[in-house]
Amino acid sequence: MSLTQRIVRKLEKMPEAIQSEVLDFIDFIDSRKGADSDWKDLSISSAMRGMENEPSPEYTARDLKEKFQ
Repeated sequence: MSLTQRIVRKLEKMPEAIQSEVLDFIDFIDSRKGADSDWKDLSISSAMRGMENEPSPEYTARDLKEKFQ
């Protein structure tokens, strides 16, 4: 069962007043996500600026192995 299906099943068991609160919360999260995405894009583009001109490091299989201590 997917996460969406689990959420819907739980939500269907709740009273309509609580369902309305959940919808308000989802709308809040959705609106906040839109406002944050502009700043995230700006931050990422600023951090990555000029990297296309940098040399790429050469990694070996030894570099990729995880070490446990």
